[in-house]
Formats: sequence, structure tokens, C-alpha cells
Amino acid sequence: MRLLLIEDDPLLGQGIMLALESRYYRVDWQQTGMEGLHMLQHSAPNLLILDLNLPDLDGLDVLRQVRAQNIDTPVLILTARDAIEERIAGLDAGADDYLVKPFDLNELEARIRALLRRASGRDQEQIIHGDLVINTAAREVSLQGNPVSLGRREYDLLLSLLHAKGRVLTRRQIEEEIYEDDPESNALEVHIHALRKKFGKSLIRTIRGVGYMVEG
Repeated sequence: MRLLLIEDDPLLGQGIMLALESRYYRVDWQQTGMEGLHMLQHSAPNLLILDLNLPDLDGLDVLRQVRAQNIDTPVLILTARDAIEERIAGLDAGADDYLVKPFDLNELEARIRALLRRASGRDQEQIIHGDLVINTAAREVSLQGNPVSLGRREYDLLLSLLHAKGRVLTRRQIEEEIYEDDPESNALEVHIHALRKKFGKSLIRTIRGVGYMVEG
């Protein structure tokens, strides 16, 4: 997944970029509103992380220009402006989420994942991957037209991997999303094994020492 970060603070910008890249995102970092707008117009990031206090343009003006050009990239505002009026103004200008500085990097990543899931069509009623079809409204899964019975954790795990298709999900990312409380030590491996048994070993690839992925 490719992220565009517009943040003028060099220490914070570098810290965010390095943290997210260590979690297998590709991050393009720009320090002014105009540079960020130019990159957004000539590339296709999956999500924009936008500071409001920029040296050339106010972040809200950047956001308004983005939406005026019918660019529907999800936008997460990242700012020190914490007044409720500021949050409302940001959301009304077209932001999808609003996170106030200082923030925890784990929360930032969780919000990024939520926005990417929403943008990738988490709410769509049908997901198709080869011969595998998921009807998300009915929570029904079929392979080559034949119904496949999945437990709740197996279904949630399969859905998360398909929505992240082409990107590695680390064990920590999966456990935070799928297992609300601490899972048993081998719960994830058990569910991965069960999915491979039902859909074939080639569906889910193990990235040794990192996590799991479904090939794009």
C-alpha cells in the first residue's frame, strides 16, 4: 500500500515515514502543501496523511483542493489543532478521519488500516478471488460454486487477507484485527492451516519471520 504524507516537521515526518515503512507500507513524504498536491495529482496513493499547519498552504485548503478536483483518496488529518470546531471543519472539508498530536503510532496505523479497508470495499457485498467468492452480506463463502463452511475467526482472517491482497500482514497486525483479546499462542497458525486445507496451500503465502499474504 502506498501512502502520501504531507508533514512539514522534519523529525516527525521522518519518524512517521520510517515507522510505517517498517510495517511494509510505501511512504512518499512531502513537506509543503503544493508539493503534496503535485504528487497527489500525478500519482495514485492509497491514502493521504495530511498535517494542517503547513508553511505555504493551510492543510484545509489543500484538502478542499483535493476534493474540488474529485480526488477521492482517503484523507487522515494529523494535527495539533484539537478544538472540536477544528475537527468539524476538517471533516466537513472532506477528511475521512482526524487524529490529534501527540499520538501513538499503533493508533495511527490502526486508523490507516481502517481507512484502507473502507476504501478497498470492505462493505461491498461480494469479493471474488479466482474461484473463491465471498458474499459479505450473508457471510457465505464458496469455492468453485460449492459452499465452504468457516468458523468466525477463519472467516475474519480470510477477509482480512483478501482485503490486503498483495501486501504482507504481520502477525501483530492480524492479531490486533482478528483477535480482540490475547489469542492462544498457536491460534493464528491453526486458522491459517484450516484455511489452506479448505482452499489449497497456495492461497496464503507465509513470509518467514514477517507474516502472511494472499498474492495479488
